[in-house]
Amino acid sequence: MSAPDNLSYADALAALEARGRFGIRLGLGRVRALLRELGDPQLAVRGALVAGTNGKGSVIALAGSALRAAGYRTAETPKPHLVTYRERIVVDGRPISPEDFASGVAAVLPVAAKVARRLGPLTEFELLTAVMFRHFALTKPDVALVEVGLGGRLDATHAWDGGVAVLTNVALDHTDRLGSTLEAIARQKAAIIGRGDRAVTGTTGDALGVVRRRCLRLGVPLAVVGPANVLEWTRDALTVDLPRLGPTEVGLRGRHQGANLAVADALLDALAAAGIAQVPDDARRRGYAQARWPGRLELVGAAVPGGGTREVLLDGAHNPAGAAALAVALDDLRPHLAGGGAANPPALTLVWGSMSDKDVPGVIAAMSGCAALAGATVICTSLDLPRALSAPDLAAAWQAAGIPGLRAVAAETPDAALDLALQTGDGTVVVAGSLYLVGAARARLVEDPVLRDPEAS
Repeated sequence: MSAPDNLSYADALAALEARGRFGIRLGLGRVRALLRELGDPQLAVRGALVAGTNGKGSVIALAGSALRAAGYRTAETPKPHLVTYRERIVVDGRPISPEDFASGVAAVLPVAAKVARRLGPLTEFELLTAVMFRHFALTKPDVALVEVGLGGRLDATHAWDGGVAVLTNVALDHTDRLGSTLEAIARQKAAIIGRGDRAVTGTTGDALGVVRRRCLRLGVPLAVVGPANVLEWTRDALTVDLPRLGPTEVGLRGRHQGANLAVADALLDALAAAGIAQVPDDARRRGYAQARWPGRLELVGAAVPGGGTREVLLDGAHNPAGAAALAVALDDLRPHLAGGGAANPPALTLVWGSMSDKDVPGVIAAMSGCAALAGATVICTSLDLPRALSAPDLAAAWQAAGIPGLRAVAAETPDAALDLALQTGDGTVVVAGSLYLVGAARARLVEDPVLRDPEAS
């Protein structure tokens, strides 16, 4: 599947990203028409469609790892990408190759132009969805785990029904598009549940009521799961108690992964009930222990001037719920981080970036209860994106939070912020607040040949 001579990977990426000028236009008419013109490639694979405010990627990482441990070829769609756009289309744990990506875009663009004459231009995400399903149809994975982009009811991924629908949780996010209440947001997300599906959810309260009513109306079996009890944690793993498996090691950090693991395990049960995949207990144990999710409480090393390395913890924490999980994780991990066992452990240094359309006050408030932030320095920066909040405004918001001993400063660029952080103190550096920022830091700190894109000619 080589790319046409007239479309390089760089050209394909530019053509796709150029669609960003059309913004986010929720709706299924255009993407369904596009997929129909392509021969409905989405029908070639079954699996689970995963929606929710937080935890979608972790659930997919855990379930995908267990499926691979059981010998299944899996397709996954992490969002957003961190280093290369190709991370958004993954088969067997490896991103799509530059050649296959270019070939897919080249095949979809002329069809999209045909559809646009009737229904208007397609968005970047709609084209990506078509490229993704086309690639899955060509590579023929056994199971697909597809992450919803935004909401659910009108998201392009909802053009596919894999047989299992998963809703991790519901919190206030994207309220401008999904609604201002948990019930309204839950209705948007629960709409991915279709007649004939198996459904899984970790939602609670009013959101759970919305999910229950939809499943009852459609006659869909629903598994409701609560967080697995976290028994202990170390620097690199958790041990949780699952109802059938008992004490189970999880290769992801943060006690919030107990909730994600419970959902992932129920997802695998639903795949079995739907006749899609059978993952035995021993494969689940191996898979959960081997699971990795880059950029989410990921510890990496960074070289510092004069020799040696500095410990860097990468995490998204872009909304209040994610920030609350990071706050708890930092307190839990503090004894296991650099110098954490000392009587007076070195202060943390944070590199933080945020988008202006996010609930920045809510995120900072969620972080303010973190005891590990006492005496920390927060280096605020801004990414080169239209939605990015300016570094001085972000620093002012952090300083106003009144966290004891915390000092907030501004750095113009992510590179400048990371350079300053590596020269500040000797405690762990935490990069968070935006997955775009995490991606920029990870690209600099982690050398992975698989993620290296070809140079533009």
